[in-house]
Amino acid sequence: MFSWFERQGVYTRYEVMELPEGGYELRLVNADGQEHVERFQYADDLAKRQRELEAELKAQGWTGPHGWVL
Repeated sequence: MFSWFERQGVYTRYEVMELPEGGYELRLVNADGQEHVERFQYADDLAKRQRELEAELKAQGWTGPHGWVL
């Protein structure tokens, strides 16, 4: 799954993947291409972090999330 946020014509996104060895990965790709990866063992911890990240982005003036589940 991935979602993106937009601010003044610039986009940033985050991706969530279930890892083959178990657990989850949240990857934030900034507008400048820098990536930040966080790993979670439990889906509840991942969901909490996603809510926090979305709140942080909105507080910084980003709109979204926009996206879909693949």
